Amino acid sequence: MFTPEMMESVKKVEATRDERMGMEPRRMTAEEKDELLKAYHPDYREEAFEEIKIGPNKGQKAPKELVHLLHSNSRLLTDKVDLSKIDYDVDVLVIGGGGAGSSAAIEAHEAGANVMIVTKLRIGDANTMMAEGGIQAADKENDSPVQHYLDAFGGGHFAARPELLRRLVMEAPDAIKWLNELGVMFDKDSEGNMVTTHGGGTSRKRMHACKDYSGAEIMRTLRDEVINRKIPVVEFTSAVELLKDENGHTAGAVLLNMETGDYLVAKAKTVVIATGGAGRMHYQGFPTSNHYGATADGLVLGYRAGAPLLYQDTIQYHPTGVAFPSQIFGALVTEKVRSLGAMLVNVEGEAFMHPLETRDVAAASIIRECSDRGKGVQTPLGSGVWLDTPMIERIGGEGTIEKRIPAMLRMYMNYGIDMRKLPILVYPTLHYQNGGLEIGGEGFTKAIDNLLVAGEAVGGIHGRNRLMGNSLLDIIVFGRNAGKAAAAKAKEIEIGAPSLKHIEEYANELKSAGIDSGDVSPLLLPNYARHER
Repeated sequence: MFTPEMMESVKKVEATRDERMGMEPRRMTAEEKDELLKAYHPDYREEAFEEIKIGPNKGQKAPKELVHLLHSNSRLLTDKVDLSKIDYDVDVLVIGGGGAGSSAAIEAHEAGANVMIVTKLRIGDANTMMAEGGIQAADKENDSPVQHYLDAFGGGHFAARPELLRRLVMEAPDAIKWLNELGVMFDKDSEGNMVTTHGGGTSRKRMHACKDYSGAEIMRTLRDEVINRKIPVVEFTSAVELLKDENGHTAGAVLLNMETGDYLVAKAKTVVIATGGAGRMHYQGFPTSNHYGATADGLVLGYRAGAPLLYQDTIQYHPTGVAFPSQIFGALVTEKVRSLGAMLVNVEGEAFMHPLETRDVAAASIIRECSDRGKGVQTPLGSGVWLDTPMIERIGGEGTIEKRIPAMLRMYMNYGIDMRKLPILVYPTLHYQNGGLEIGGEGFTKAIDNLLVAGEAVGGIHGRNRLMGNSLLDIIVFGRNAGKAAAAKAKEIEIGAPSLKHIEEYANELKSAGIDSGDVSPLLLPNYARHER
C-alpha cells in the first residue's frame, strides 16, 4: 500500500481532479518537443553509447550494452560442432516463437513449405504475449491508410523507411481481417462492429483491442494455429549462430539445447530471424517490460553474418511503467489506460503534458518532472508520477475499468491498490527496440538474399519512435510477408555445404581492431537468470 507521504500527494491529485476534468493541457510545438527530447530522453545521453569498431556499421554508435555483444566472439570458436551431422533439414527455419515468428511459420506452411520454429523458451513466450493496448488499422469510414501513414511517419520523426511504413499501413486492414478469421476475440459492440479507440500520436480512433489482453489473445490464436497445423516447434532451444554456404547464403543455424547444453545443426534454404527485442539488456539501468528472452540475439546473429543494422541507437522507453510497488517494478501499464481518460499528474496534482503526445515526448516529460522540476513522487526505488486512473470511471461510468482493462485492475489489486479509487505511480520503462536489422520491403536483409527478418528485430519500420499499436501490427504484416517470401525463395534456391567460416573471419576482425571482451554472444538470457549446472 502507499506510504503516508504518497497519500498526502494523492489528496492533492483528488483535490485537482474536478478542475482537470474540464481542461486539456496544450500540445507542445515541434521546437519544444525537440528541445525536450534532446535534454531528457535517454537516446540523447552521449555517455550511454559507444562506437561500433567492426562490421557493416563500423563507425556508428549503439548502446554500450549492445556494442559489447557485437564486440564479443562466438561461443562456437571454442565449442566445436560437427556440421556434417544434420539434425534438422527444412525449407524455412524460423528463429523465434513469438507473434512474428508464428505468423511467418503459418504463412510459409500455407505456401507448402517444410517449416520449423526454434525458440529459446516456449512458443508464445515473447513480447507479443505481454503487449496489452491493441493493434492499429485504418479500417473505419472516417480513416484511411494515408492518414495512418502520416501519423506514424510524424510520430517516428520522419525517419521511417517509406517502403516499409507504406506496407505496414496498407496491409493493416487485411491483418485485422486475418486475425479475426483465425479467431482473435476483438472488442466488438452489440452489432458485431469492432470497437476502436485513440492512442498517443493518433488522429483517428483506429486501435483494435481485446480488452487489455490484446497481445495474449493474438498470441493464443497464433500458437493454436501453429499447433493445429502440426508445424514442428523446437522449444527451449536457442539459435547461437547462423550457418552460411560458400556462396554467402544462409544455410541454417547451429542450435543450443538450453536444458542439456547439446548443440544441434539445422539446415535450411531460407532463415527468418524473429527473435524480438532487447529489453533484458537493461540499457542505462532502466527496468523493462520485456520477457526474459529479450536479449538482442537476432541482431548479433545477423550482424555477425554480415547483415547491417539500422537505427540501432534508438530505443523506446514506454512512459508508463510501474514505479510502485517494487514487486512489479518496470511492468507495462498499457497506454490504453491513458486513452480511456487517465491523466498524468505530478506530486502536486498538476497536469504537465497533453494526453496524446507521442511516447518519446511523454517519457521525456515524466523524466523532466521527476528530475529538474523536482515534482516526482518518491518511491523506494526512485520516483514517479501519478496516472490518475479514477478519472476513467468519472468519464466512462462505473465498471469501465473492470470491463476495459481487467488485467491492469487485477495486477494492482494483488498488491492492495484499487486503481478505480486511487491513482497509480508510473515511470518510463525500457519497452521496444526501434532499431534492428535493415530489410527491404519483402523482408530480406540487404546483404544476404535468403535471410529475412520480421518483428521487433527489424529496424526502419517505425523510424526513431513507434506509435502505440503499431508493434502488434508489424509482427503480423511483416511476419506474414516474411513467411510467404521465405517459402517462395526456398523453391528457387539451392544451399551448399554449411560452414562457420564467417565467425572465424569476424574473430580475426575483432583481433585486428584490438578488441577482446572476454565474453561470448549472443547472450541468450540476462545474467541474473543464469544458473550453475
